[in-house]
Amino acid sequence: MYVCLCKGVTDSQIEQAVRNGCRSVRELKKNLAVGSQCGRCTSHARDVLHESIHAHCRPIEIRPSDSLDIEVCYT
Repeated sequence: MYVCLCKGVTDSQIEQAVRNGCRSVRELKKNLAVGSQCGRCTSHARDVLHESIHAHCRPIEIRPSDSLDIEVCYT
């Protein structure tokens, strides 16, 4: 499906960009020119980007480690 008609960018191209490391709309604009002409596609491109990130990227699990001496201060 086309996401950006002005530049002819599809959801598959955005998914491929995510697999290649793209993680922001700014990077999409730089690499695929999404939203660089009329800008109407930007919100839809963002949605496709986030869906692709969640589908193709594993979350990083962060666990406390006994070997790290870290103090956390919440102010």
